[in-house]
Amino acid sequence: MVQQFGLADFSRRWGVLLLLSGLATGLGVTVPAPNARAQVEDGRAITVLSDIQEANQVTGVVTARGNVQIFYPARDIKATSAQAQYFSQEGRIVLTGNVFVVQEGNTVRGETITYLIEEGRFIATPQANRQVESVYIISDPEAPRPTANAAPPTPFNPKPAFKEAYSEPVISNQ
Repeated sequence: MVQQFGLADFSRRWGVLLLLSGLATGLGVTVPAPNARAQVEDGRAITVLSDIQEANQVTGVVTARGNVQIFYPARDIKATSAQAQYFSQEGRIVLTGNVFVVQEGNTVRGETITYLIEEGRFIATPQANRQVESVYIISDPEAPRPTANAAPPTPFNPKPAFKEAYSEPVISNQ
């Protein structure tokens, strides 16, 4: 197992809590201090769970790999991915590898999703030959409520199905 800055051991011992907000100060990884509990309880912390975590004090980049789970209570965000990178100097988080994000009941799924923290904005891109999938909860009092046994919606495909040629092939006897 890779250990850099003792993060892998730190993560296991302290319930895998990484206070990313401390990275902006250039300290590298924030070790739980007496006020860390207050930051977690008031929602200012982002909790990252993963198999491996590495931090680079020079670049301010934290990388989490393997079964990544992110919890950001201040913005009601939960996410899963294969890898996450937090770029503290730019204020962005890049999630890659089968990414799934939930925020206030809305969901987005893609291969790469970038979250711009200051803007509160997501940018999602799919795998090659695939699409990004989003489900949004909208306020529509007129919309009918689904039944418990409702079938999932079928994907919409505006492209017509491939059809066979209408004419017979021309065979030349030349």
